[in-house]
Amino acid sequence: MTTIELKRVANTIRQDIISMLVTAKSGHPGGSLSAADIVATLFFNEMRINPQDPRWADRDRFVLSKGHAAPVLYSALAEKGYFPKAELQGLRQTGHMLQGHPDMKKTPGVDMSTGSLGQGLSAANGMALAGKLDGKDYRVFALLGDGEMAEGQIWEAAMAAAHYKLDNVTAILDLNGLQIDGATDSVMCSAPLTEKWRAFCWHVIEVDGHDVDSLRAAFAEAKTVKGKPTIIIAKTVKGKGVSFMEDQAGWHGNAPSVEQGEQALKELREEAANLG
Repeated sequence: MTTIELKRVANTIRQDIISMLVTAKSGHPGGSLSAADIVATLFFNEMRINPQDPRWADRDRFVLSKGHAAPVLYSALAEKGYFPKAELQGLRQTGHMLQGHPDMKKTPGVDMSTGSLGQGLSAANGMALAGKLDGKDYRVFALLGDGEMAEGQIWEAAMAAAHYKLDNVTAILDLNGLQIDGATDSVMCSAPLTEKWRAFCWHVIEVDGHDVDSLRAAFAEAKTVKGKPTIIIAKTVKGKGVSFMEDQAGWHGNAPSVEQGEQALKELREEAANLG
């Protein structure tokens, strides 16, 4: 896709997120919106996948470690054609397949059920190691939240990935600086993250997580790295694209009202119009 096309997809994903959460009256807008450009670039430019065959053995895998940001993944899957977009309006509703956190047994395109924070990188490692053992060339991508950096299991997984030289693993850290209780540095400071990941023997790339060209270049670079895993530290803004949600911890897990949703969609539609 071209840069403009990827920006349009990211904008559409953000509109979907707002619409889903307004209908559901619950969910997590902040971290879903911050990850839209990352997920759009992955699913529409980088990953080798086939919506007509969700369990294709040679597909690239994606693990949404920050499982509460499920709306961003669901929108990407629907836009990609894994299931009808009408399903998005069933988010978090009884009898529908789109749960509050991803469920690999119910939702086409979901490679791992997630939600218990800190566990996604371990799952990604397992998939990557299996690929190595089976002689497969697929790649595994894991999207992490910066609040997860306080989880010990993340660092155990980081050590394991480096030890087993899992160069088919690429982690992406959605570094928006906020979690449910406030600023991540205040809740549990994990800085300096770049130095820590390098000390754990990972190849580290730092990018603007809302610049799709920089993201594309980062994924291309990760593909060339051999003998070690790669982490892309993507600086983002929580609630990106909606003025009253941006950089506000209060929008971590609160759904917008109908009126707030209308305002958010108005802003996003204006942004889309300006893209041309």
